[in-house]
Amino acid sequence: MKHWIAGAVGVVGLMMTGMITTGAAEAQELIVEKKIFELPSYTTQGGRTLKNVKVGWESYGTLNADKSNAILICHFFSGNSHAAGKYAAADAAPGYWDAIVGPGKAIDTNKYFVLSSDTLVNLNTGDPKTTTTGPASIDPDTGKPYALDFPVVTVGDFVNVQKALVESLGIKKLALVAGPSMGALQTYEWAASYPEMVAKAMPVIGAAEADAQLIAWLDVWAAPILVDQNWNKGDYYGKTPPNAGLAKALAVVTLQANHGDWTNGTFGRRPAKEGDAPAKALANKFQVQSILDNAGEARAKVSDANHFLYLVKANQLYAAGGISLADAASKIKAPMLLISQPKDLVFTTDAIERTAETLRKGGVNLTQAFIQGTRGHLDGVISMKQAEGAIRAFLEK
Repeated sequence: MKHWIAGAVGVVGLMMTGMITTGAAEAQELIVEKKIFELPSYTTQGGRTLKNVKVGWESYGTLNADKSNAILICHFFSGNSHAAGKYAAADAAPGYWDAIVGPGKAIDTNKYFVLSSDTLVNLNTGDPKTTTTGPASIDPDTGKPYALDFPVVTVGDFVNVQKALVESLGIKKLALVAGPSMGALQTYEWAASYPEMVAKAMPVIGAAEADAQLIAWLDVWAAPILVDQNWNKGDYYGKTPPNAGLAKALAVVTLQANHGDWTNGTFGRRPAKEGDAPAKALANKFQVQSILDNAGEARAKVSDANHFLYLVKANQLYAAGGISLADAASKIKAPMLLISQPKDLVFTTDAIERTAETLRKGGVNLTQAFIQGTRGHLDGVISMKQAEGAIRAFLEK
């Protein structure tokens, strides 16, 4: 999968099936294959019909005879379907939840068939291991990229395409639906919209609706793209893309997805370049500025600005099941394990607790678990090993 930002900064783009056995269950390594799922047509929740919708997907483990051991993993805002394993043994890093998905791990692929798919409007259009339909795709009716003629899509649309994939495999019920951040939103959506298909649900670092604070922050994420002249109201395909704005947008996302414990502990007030003190010239940067900028610029080269904006809109629109959280809670039948990080700056403790309280009042059998670390929101991706015991216990109930 793809890392948000290289090295110290973490995972922005953390972005089938074969298994190599190298010894005991703990030593087994998953080697996975990316596949493509296609729908001849799909009608969005807004009523627009799209032709030839495609999303990439991958799987780990083996589907049993009665197809009762399937687990769906939903990815975060800047991720893709690569939740675990490697595409080749020489890959630098495995999928983003490899610590908990695999042979002998908390989500044991010796027992479960685990699948994950790219969403519509996936950010990673320049990654050959990502397949998605969105503004950068060619409209079959015009032969040109959709650009802003692509319809607004929702988290519900992401889930509906996943549902079509799941059903194409003959799976009628999922043993678990889980995912971090935007993956948590998809998890809530599955549980509220298709309760008969979800046996258990595990949202991680995500609340069950976008509150006003999150809506406003998502607007801040999008702002650098909108003021980049190359964005040109979305009409930049075949021209110079708005990568300067997109890079800065990705830097903003990366900063909020981390925590001050990490920025202060890793960079402090060091200058980006020894001898170029920030006080000597306006252009001289602190190290934290330089790292974030460089990471954003690298990531922008394989991402698409319009796709970023459509993802922002989908997250702003989010409410579980498209209804109030209280009404959604009354529809959810699956026991739920809600995992969060108290220092999360994206889905704050207040937002998580509002979700937990409303779900319990609605009758949801809810268990909460917490992970710690210096990375804030990002700990729900890179520090999930901490939750292994809670996940095992939840699946064994």
